[in-house]
Amino acid sequence: MSIKSWQSYEEVAQYLLNKFSEKFNIGHVEGKQIVPGESGTDWEIDAKGVRSGSEAFLIIECRRYTKSRLNQESVAGLAFRIQDAGAEGGIVVSPLELQSGAKKVAAFANIQHVTLDPQSTTSDYMLRFLNQIFVGVSGSVTVTGSLYMKVIRNGKVIDERKA
Repeated sequence: MSIKSWQSYEEVAQYLLNKFSEKFNIGHVEGKQIVPGESGTDWEIDAKGVRSGSEAFLIIECRRYTKSRLNQESVAGLAFRIQDAGAEGGIVVSPLELQSGAKKVAAFANIQHVTLDPQSTTSDYMLRFLNQIFVGVSGSVTVTGSLYMKVIRNGKVIDERKA
């Protein structure tokens, strides 16, 4: 079974947010999990950002929407999950900027937006947060070798070989 693009996007986002956790003022990022809500509802979240030295946490949601920007309703849903779960705030990761209403809700609800290219991997990515851009690029190198040996005895070549 192959991994779906949205699953890969979530895993890459979690990896990169953890890698750059200090930039987001969090200690570390945990993977997908269930968090209980005060309403009695359990919420499945894509990732959880945990503050160092405290029980405070952020809810992290990833939305690999490549054709439409996240709207006000989507971000408001995250805002409610944050409130119900007792989180300090949230991070929403998507490839496109938020719609204007979504930006207002995010600002009000302490939700940061992170832009991550939809084709990102853990080694090749472009991640934008506020005025910072993080880029990863990988490549490959092919190394070939050959061996040439010449045996000289008393000033005379007595054997030559290529391998």
